Amino acid sequence: MAIIDQPLRESAATRAASAPESADPRIVAWVERLALHATPDEVVWCDGSQPERARLIRDMVDTGTIVPLDSERRPGSYLARSNPDDVARVESRTFICSEKEEDAGPTNNWVPPAAMRETLHGLFRGAMRGRTMYVVPFAMGPVGGALTRYGVEVTDSPYVVVSMGTMTRMGAEALAQIGPDTEWVKCAHTVGAPLSPGEADVAWPCSTTKYISHFPESREVWSYGSAYGGNAILAKKAFALRIASAIGQDEGWLAAHMLLLKVTNPRGRVFHVAAAFPSACGKTNFAMLQPTIPGWTVETLGDDIAWIAPGPDGRLRAINPEAGFFGVAPGTGRSTNPVAMDTLEHDVVFTNVALTDDGDVWWEGVTDEPPTHLIDWTGQDWTPDADRPAAHPNSRFTVSAAQCPTISDDWDDPAGVTLDAIIFGGRRATNVPLVSEARSWEHGVFMGATLASERTAAAEGTVGELRRDPFAMLPFCGVHMADHWRLWLEVGAKAEAAGGAPAIFQVNWFRKGADGKFLWPGFGENIHALAWMLDRIEGRAEGVDSPFGRVPAAGEIDYAAADVSDAQWAALFGLDQAALTAEADDAARFLDSYGAKVPDEVREQLAVMREAIDELG
Repeated sequence: MAIIDQPLRESAATRAASAPESADPRIVAWVERLALHATPDEVVWCDGSQPERARLIRDMVDTGTIVPLDSERRPGSYLARSNPDDVARVESRTFICSEKEEDAGPTNNWVPPAAMRETLHGLFRGAMRGRTMYVVPFAMGPVGGALTRYGVEVTDSPYVVVSMGTMTRMGAEALAQIGPDTEWVKCAHTVGAPLSPGEADVAWPCSTTKYISHFPESREVWSYGSAYGGNAILAKKAFALRIASAIGQDEGWLAAHMLLLKVTNPRGRVFHVAAAFPSACGKTNFAMLQPTIPGWTVETLGDDIAWIAPGPDGRLRAINPEAGFFGVAPGTGRSTNPVAMDTLEHDVVFTNVALTDDGDVWWEGVTDEPPTHLIDWTGQDWTPDADRPAAHPNSRFTVSAAQCPTISDDWDDPAGVTLDAIIFGGRRATNVPLVSEARSWEHGVFMGATLASERTAAAEGTVGELRRDPFAMLPFCGVHMADHWRLWLEVGAKAEAAGGAPAIFQVNWFRKGADGKFLWPGFGENIHALAWMLDRIEGRAEGVDSPFGRVPAAGEIDYAAADVSDAQWAALFGLDQAALTAEADDAARFLDSYGAKVPDEVREQLAVMREAIDELG
């Protein structure tokens, strides 16, 4: 019997639950059924207030879940250390439980919904014993916005509640928006380690058994056994991408793993740009770009997720459905991302970074030289001669987007922003040029569909392994990936018919020379490539054809200003016919793995690429 079908009966948990008057009866009934089954000691409805947050933080400090940082060096900030077995998304335990296996596609783990519900029913029985069940209503997007969607997460992790308060518009205002006719996403989470009577809770409870299960048709997410952000903060990847991709497919809009930028050129024209990068491949750095070319201004709209839909005029508009940043700490420092460092000066929850002797945090890349002594992310003493990193490679920070010094004034405009450009960027050591422009929307969809990147510490697997990561959505698409490509084609065609779709580009900041060193300096110098892209939109820059689309014509980018030599510049765009033929063959095998659902337009673009490679002679 499914959890939501359990008959209601009296329990200490339901008697303790005092639902707000604004709560929709459907939500109240769902919460009561969950409480009866999971048997928490108490049920608390969260209102999103500052006193509530302070109380949760105080309780976590008392139980050792988080450690206060020095109030002068890092005011209002805390360090959390997770269980060493609970440090990243677990793709192997992430499931799409669509009614039909073909709707999940070959890249998702599929389990029939009835079978998964039976499994979860057993796991959730008594799972919250000894803990509090928190009821967390939230909005994805500005409350009241046309594209904003709503959800309710129940969880027994106060760490998750505090994180949801940062990452979403959480609390009473969101709850009040869910009326009798409002669709809302059900999100149920438990750390999966029930307490015996009198047993004390551990700082970071989790289970060796983990399930992160999505039900696209019924708009539900069920997570068991993990307290790590990507597996437990269910508003983020689970709702905002996996479930939202299914909602978007039904309603005709796109859930995208994309940052959002507002860029103003020296002539005062404003552009809005969405860009897709796989996790830990520079999204946050690009979202907080500090241009090195005078006259250009870049402002932040979002660093990770964008929802893209036709606006009233038919052109594509985008919102950032999140309210905070859940960023990767290692590699972030004053020399690489000063904006992020300013954002992190106060009111931050850090997870799995190192602790300094004076009560601050440290991670690899935050300074050129490490301190002589640290407490590492596992709570052990650490010195520079240790054979392990001080901070976990996937250590994180959770912080309000409003704290970002470059946040745009309209970042939370309910109407969103009209998109001018879309960028795809992977981590490639060879073949892919620094920057190229798609010949058409169809070619741009091909770019996104065949995007490849080296695997990062944010996911399971061998770090550095190359995998195709279409639209940077491989771990996050809740529908058949080829259906997602078809939706991109359809949404773009409608935008073009309404007056114009965004231009599409591809970038690769990570190409290496024969010596194994990066050819491009990246970071603030990426403005050179971005300026060329936006100048192309204005008709002020020239491009020449290549197998990857149009690349900058000679003299169009002042690469010497980025301290790049002629030889390095040539290598950034070098074409090796044999290597490119192998690249095309690999892309063909990749497309074939999706079967007959691959749109003809995507396969046609591969044929165009092959022709261009053959012409290299």
